[in-house]
Amino acid sequence: MAKLDHLFRLMHERNASDLHIFSGNEPALRIRGDMVRISDEILTNEKLKDMLFEIITPDKARFFEQTGDLDFGYEVEGLARYRCNYFMQKNGLGAVFREIPSTILSIDQLGLPQVLKQLSMLPRGLVLCTGPTGSGKSTTLAAMIEHANQNRKGHVITIEDPIEFVHQGKQCIINHREVGSHTQSFAMALRAALRENPDIILVGEMRDLETTELAIEAANTGHLVLSTVHTMGATRTIDRIVDMFPSAQQAQIRTSLSESLKGVISQALFKRTDTLGRVAALEILLVTHAAANLIREEKTFQLLTVIQTGRRLGMVSLDDSIMELLQRRWISVEEGYEKCVDKDRFCKLLKYTPPEW
Repeated sequence: MAKLDHLFRLMHERNASDLHIFSGNEPALRIRGDMVRISDEILTNEKLKDMLFEIITPDKARFFEQTGDLDFGYEVEGLARYRCNYFMQKNGLGAVFREIPSTILSIDQLGLPQVLKQLSMLPRGLVLCTGPTGSGKSTTLAAMIEHANQNRKGHVITIEDPIEFVHQGKQCIINHREVGSHTQSFAMALRAALRENPDIILVGEMRDLETTELAIEAANTGHLVLSTVHTMGATRTIDRIVDMFPSAQQAQIRTSLSESLKGVISQALFKRTDTLGRVAALEILLVTHAAANLIREEKTFQLLTVIQTGRRLGMVSLDDSIMELLQRRWISVEEGYEKCVDKDRFCKLLKYTPPEW
């Protein structure tokens, strides 16, 4: 058993999302969003190197020594998978590990809106899951892929860096591809995927112009493309994508997005106050004819109106979703205020008026 495995087991037992180990510091876990030290021992660079290099191949070790950064996946059999990141810092080595549960929870088990089932069954189009790092985007997309896996017969290709959730084929055939191990880049894998007869393509992140352009093209050519963007809210997401392109192409991209984009799921994660664990508040935009026209005509600032008038279709604003969690007494007013959009709406619920920013 690798030396790190006992830390992974402790991490699993304490229901932590991340393990942080750095030279010159004590090891720590992120539990319900908070950093908690788990030992008084200061890790030396030599001891940490011994632990970290034990679970990687010689090729990965050489790559890390040359570049100072390394992303990969690691699995402890019978426990969980881990998304691993190694890096160099002032005191020496550092690493962060994110636990990826071996059991993929369903949309119902996660308490996510039923409209996500409809989005996962679309024959074509682009569906984006957005939010900050650690907001549960990968978990949401995994639940959507699993719903498709159980309810449609097709070919699913996932392109990730590294592979996170591993799906076992049920009704679908599923191929997992890892950037760096199975392909050189997201863009190269996406370009190849168009010749691999997929029905659903999961792109781990639309992080650059070429990947974004190919994802939109794939959605426009008859594939369902699921991906993530590190933005909050439907409006910011669409504007962020358009702004990635040179100004001469932006009108064309707006038109392409208006035709290919089918939904934006924007989420924020909250600590539960009634029990252990966390819960997500979701903003959901479905791209109706009205929304498509606003995207095409560069009026994305009006999309909130479309969301507010589309509740019967399954749309909801982030603030309404947060308010529903507050009414259920699942989250604190303070955290709701911190992560909401309309501060004035939530300010009156606070015991103390916060200072103006």
